[in-house]
Amino acid sequence: MPLPLAIRQFYAPVQPGLLPARAGAAGVAYQEFAPAEPLRPLVYCYWQLHTGQPLAQPFVYRVVADGCVDVYHDLSQPGDAYITGFCPTFTEFSLGQSFFYWGIRFLPGMLPVWFGLSAAELSPVATELSGVLPGLAAFLRGRLHPGLPPHELAHLTDAHLLNQLNQAKLKFDPRFYRALALLLQQRGAVALRTDLDTGFSPRQMRRQFAHYIGHSAKTFCQVVRFQNLLRAVPSAQELRQQKLFFDFGYYDQAHFSKEFKHFYGLTPRQAFGGE
Repeated sequence: MPLPLAIRQFYAPVQPGLLPARAGAAGVAYQEFAPAEPLRPLVYCYWQLHTGQPLAQPFVYRVVADGCVDVYHDLSQPGDAYITGFCPTFTEFSLGQSFFYWGIRFLPGMLPVWFGLSAAELSPVATELSGVLPGLAAFLRGRLHPGLPPHELAHLTDAHLLNQLNQAKLKFDPRFYRALALLLQQRGAVALRTDLDTGFSPRQMRRQFAHYIGHSAKTFCQVVRFQNLLRAVPSAQELRQQKLFFDFGYYDQAHFSKEFKHFYGLTPRQAFGGE
């Protein structure tokens, strides 16, 4: 069976990375790396988050809502790798004073297609990967280490995932992925009952979103809208004076500010400057 529609052409999830040095990010680096071409319909990126030297205090890392599933492992530690499912809000992790994380970010809806899992069964908080995908957990623990340069980490991860993909029997409902592509093309601003002509009943559509995404269609639309605004990188002044939030489907500034803080953990003014 061919891969689902290449939704990455419609959706490029953003993780803002690190807060300014005044918030404790000095000495920490975050980078994203593209996977091999055959993996790109399924994997958005690999990412690396690491310290250059031990920090004076434990580092708290904020992850904003993006609709994706992430797998990650601290390559400098002997413990397990972890997986996080769809999270309907921002999340903060205390990572200690020294770490070297390598992660895999799967595009929304793609892990169930590949590995036969239901996204509804994945916790939005960190779960040990060995209990979910033991082969991938063993690879991250056994083949990767912090002495490898990023291109080698990416090459080894590509090789492992391509081997897994070649052996996989992808299973998905193309009707759902056509609906998902439309939702992403419209940046989440859709009327779910009328705009998504899928052939599913409302109950079936709820089950489809729970299985492939891990949450309701309504919440996923809100995350997509939020993510598209992040990618536009507006300034606080533009948001305030030009009211750009209207362009992304928010009906007033209070609605926008409340939803933004729920997904980001900061106000728009704090996130985009202006304080």
